[in-house]
Amino acid sequence: MPCLYISTNVNLDGLDTDPVFSAATKAVAEIIGRPENLVMVILKGSVAISFNGNKEPAAYAEIVSMGGINKVVKRKLISTLGSILQAKLSIPTTRFFLKVYDTTAGQTRSKL
Repeated sequence: MPCLYISTNVNLDGLDTDPVFSAATKAVAEIIGRPENLVMVILKGSVAISFNGNKEPAAYAEIVSMGGINKVVKRKLISTLGSILQAKLSIPTTRFFLKVYDTTAGQTRSKL
C-alpha cells in the first residue's frame, strides 16, 4: 500500500482539499501501478516550513511503497505531484521536495 504524506506551509482552512486528495491518489496509483483503493494520502497544512531562506508557499512530501519504485517512477512522481500541488495549492514546483522510499529496496529473495 503506497502512502503519500504531504506537509505544506499553506493554510488549508476553508480550502476544498478534495481535488488534491483525488488527483494525488490517482497519480500515485497510476505511476506506481497499484489500485487506487490501496493508496493512502495524508495532507497537513500550516506547517512551519522555510525554503531558500523564506516562508513563501512550499511543500515537503514523503512516499513509502512496497515495491514499484525505480528511477523513472521517482521522476514521474516528483513531476506529477509537483504539478498537482502547483495547480491545486499554488505551490511552485521549485518549492516542492519529495522523499521516495521503497520498503523492498535492497532485499534479496529467499529460496526457502
